[in-house]
Amino acid sequence: MKRTVMMILVLVSLLLVTNVAFAAAPGFKLGNEVLMENRDYHKLIEGKRVGLITNQSGINSKGESTIDVLLGDSTTKLVALYGPEHGLDGTTPAGKYVSSYMHPDLGIPVFSLYGPNRMPTKEMLAGVDVLIFDVQDIGARTYTYKSTLNYCMVAAQKYNKPIIVLDRPNPVGGAIVEGPVLEDRFKSFVGIDNMPMAHGMTAGELAKFFNRKIGADLTVVPMEGYGREMIYQDTGLEWKATSPNIPNLKSVFGYMATGLGEGTGIRQRDQFQWIGGRGIDSWRYAELLNRAGLSGVNFIADPRGEEGGVKLQITDYHQFNPAKSGIYALAYARQLTGFNVPKSGNSVVMFDKVMGTDKFGRYLEEWLSPQEIEARYTPALEEFKKLRDQYLIYGYNPGEPAGGAQIKVLVDGEQVKFDAAPYIDASDRTMVPLRAILEALGARVDYDSDARDITVTRQGKTVHFALNSSVAEVNGDSRIMDTTPVIKNSRTMVPLRYLGEFFDCSVVWKPSLRAVEITTG
Repeated sequence: MKRTVMMILVLVSLLLVTNVAFAAAPGFKLGNEVLMENRDYHKLIEGKRVGLITNQSGINSKGESTIDVLLGDSTTKLVALYGPEHGLDGTTPAGKYVSSYMHPDLGIPVFSLYGPNRMPTKEMLAGVDVLIFDVQDIGARTYTYKSTLNYCMVAAQKYNKPIIVLDRPNPVGGAIVEGPVLEDRFKSFVGIDNMPMAHGMTAGELAKFFNRKIGADLTVVPMEGYGREMIYQDTGLEWKATSPNIPNLKSVFGYMATGLGEGTGIRQRDQFQWIGGRGIDSWRYAELLNRAGLSGVNFIADPRGEEGGVKLQITDYHQFNPAKSGIYALAYARQLTGFNVPKSGNSVVMFDKVMGTDKFGRYLEEWLSPQEIEARYTPALEEFKKLRDQYLIYGYNPGEPAGGAQIKVLVDGEQVKFDAAPYIDASDRTMVPLRAILEALGARVDYDSDARDITVTRQGKTVHFALNSSVAEVNGDSRIMDTTPVIKNSRTMVPLRYLGEFFDCSVVWKPSLRAVEITTG
């Protein structure tokens, strides 16, 4: 009897945990939920014939499909469906054409946007008053759902149809922006606009970005309770497979880290959890990658028959930078194997389409290190970030708008420019990227990546920090902090107040300005 009761209690507890795990985070709502709850947005579809671009990922936090929600709305009429690559149910293999058909249960057309036509035609839009887009992206430039969004916006503009984008999270976060920026010659369906590999935008922000060139009658229905540094796990939502090879969040985060070697012989396996190829020494490959200082991931030597390679072991999804990891993985694979780099001629090879440029291939042929390659593409990346800022909807903290939400830091009246946003941590301390603030203070830093130690010197004083440790040493004397230096989004972040005060600077927080003023004296 006791055993039976215990089993029942265990089952009940598992059910409770499951329900909690799949519930949206408090205050978080998807764009499709805001559409139905907010009168200002809902009136845009009232009395209208709706064409919905979606697939199996177009669901709300309760798991209800947007198709079913619209069918249950008596104020509007769903008259057509449009499916991207992989089809309406997301099961068709990558690259395989999908046919249009009449939905057997709903009696409405399901138009394929991954067949002879990738852009809705005039005939496909006949009888439609407004288009709605609700498809989950994975944050990578090469994933084709954003290309479908772009093409649908072009068609909407051409045929004078308003288009509504129901916003959804960027699952790898909106703070990581990484990789070579696509050049015009290399535009394709796996690279629809001038963006880096990791663009750091939501579907709605992408739509606004695309619309700078398209000029469609666009409305973005934003999420509520979303912030740029949130990854999908922070939303509390259950992941719905977006395509056959992206069944879970591990594959989402592994996509850019392992899938960039098109045509090189370096390939992914295990749904983007392994990368390798012939001629690779698995243990040397793992050693190179693990010594590169890539945050939030370990690389485990994992030979597969005649192919050597490594398996991803993501240790911190918030710190992991998939695109940077993929670039390093490919560059080190080239060093180990000397693989032939695909080259574009009269036609553009897929490798260059994926990279968005032929410069990356040239860098590999020049045997540049991944660090040197990163330095080469960074200037264009910084220019893209400035352009991107104009189209962002969300700030760094949940619920805050883009723009004024970012914390400013001024040293002797001069604003410090950061390549990653400062933020306030759980201990109410302002955390800032280490290198930029030290340059502003005129300090020197030595970083031991193996020991994860940071030594900073300035004007005869030495301060020693250790990652994830609350103990600092100032000229050999121990000081206790109420927070710790961490790596976040591939940047070492340090507590600004302690750093300033350890070097005898005045540190003043001005909440009305969201600014920290440091006076060096």
